[in-house]
Amino acid sequence: MSLTCVAGLGVSGTAVARVLAERGERVVVVEAAQGERRLAAAAELARLGVETRFGAMVLPEGVTRLVTTGWAPHHPLIAAALDAGVEVVGEVELAWRLRPAQAAPWLALTGTNGKTTAVRMLTAILLAAGHKALAVGNVGVPVVRAVAEPYDALAVELSSFQLHWSSTLAPHAAAILNVAPDHLDWHGSMEEYAAAKGRIYERAKTVIFNADDPEATRLAAPYPKAVGFTLRVPKPGELGVVEDLLVDRAFVGDPAEAAEELATLEDVRPFAPHNVANALAAAALARSLGVPSEAVSRGLRDFVPDPHRLSHVDRIGEVDYIDDSKATNPHAAAAALASYPSIVWVAGGQLKGADVDDLVRQAAPRLRGAVLLGVDRGQIAEAIARHAPNVPVVDIADRETGVMERVVAEAARLASPGDTVLLSPSGASLDMFANYPARGEAFARAVHELRQRRDRGR
Repeated sequence: MSLTCVAGLGVSGTAVARVLAERGERVVVVEAAQGERRLAAAAELARLGVETRFGAMVLPEGVTRLVTTGWAPHHPLIAAALDAGVEVVGEVELAWRLRPAQAAPWLALTGTNGKTTAVRMLTAILLAAGHKALAVGNVGVPVVRAVAEPYDALAVELSSFQLHWSSTLAPHAAAILNVAPDHLDWHGSMEEYAAAKGRIYERAKTVIFNADDPEATRLAAPYPKAVGFTLRVPKPGELGVVEDLLVDRAFVGDPAEAAEELATLEDVRPFAPHNVANALAAAALARSLGVPSEAVSRGLRDFVPDPHRLSHVDRIGEVDYIDDSKATNPHAAAAALASYPSIVWVAGGQLKGADVDDLVRQAAPRLRGAVLLGVDRGQIAEAIARHAPNVPVVDIADRETGVMERVVAEAARLASPGDTVLLSPSGASLDMFANYPARGEAFARAVHELRQRRDRGR
């Protein structure tokens, strides 16, 4: 009997091991760290006959397939498998291969930013249309757990890591929201990163792309019947915006002459240009499945945004405080900065090799001040000095737990009535926080404490 090695005991790795064991396959899991959660997962899998090997990243003898949940090709375990001629597949690719007959169609999307918002919008639209649907993939629910269930459609969020290890994936429709430099340490270059994103199109029945994004447009160019979405007035074959309406000129009887109203801008929450683009992408994917226009508007109204994505924390002294901690790269921060006219910017963290020069240059007219923290804050400070030399900058070197209290206090000092204090860091959080939600929660707590101090001082 063949032997499958699963790389890691994370959420997806545990799901893969369980599904394969329940199918009667031989499985061994390799995991570097133990920890309470991983030991519990290993004990649970052991009852299904799955062996877990903690410690050294050594390829088990006799392995015929390795399933990775996003590990890079240069990881020692993956490299050893590739050198040995062992097939390496991702969890998403495995899920695709395990689909039963008459499986639910996949509506897949990827992008540097906006993936989770768009896939949740898509799920809300599908549910509004009466479909049994689920958001899976990079959104947090392993695809391999859902493929055997009787869904009408799966809304599949795919990262570049997952796409890198997918070779036969053929979704009903596939969309790329945007492509900007990110995860270059994993992929090795921007070219490789973009190529991984482009794999989502290779076998898709319907190709959908952001016509306002140059790289997404380039990746869709080989597909002559691709459907674009745009924040401009749509051309035939596109979805777009006409005054305050989201309009479809692609999935209609006569795209040259006809258009169909899908929703209004007021239906998009939180309202921001990049969220309108997310809504158009979700609508296009749903329309490819024949979803009626009224379900698009109802689904967008039903959609509840995830935390830490332009979340309004409070309004204090005519200053709004916004938590956009999910903005872990410059492209995401640029979208947030473009959403407000007058900003005190809270930024910093791990830039992962990304350049912030263009980001700061574009945002400079909107900046009224900046409070910088984190390991790479100096790079942002240098860019502000070049492109916005008159903008006051507060450098916070402290990296202790309570640092956000000082950050918010300094931001409040710089802000004037009508300004927005925007946490949109442009970098990852792991230099100071457990993750980006922890960073956003620390910001929100500090804002609430500021509110309490102000109220006590009245």
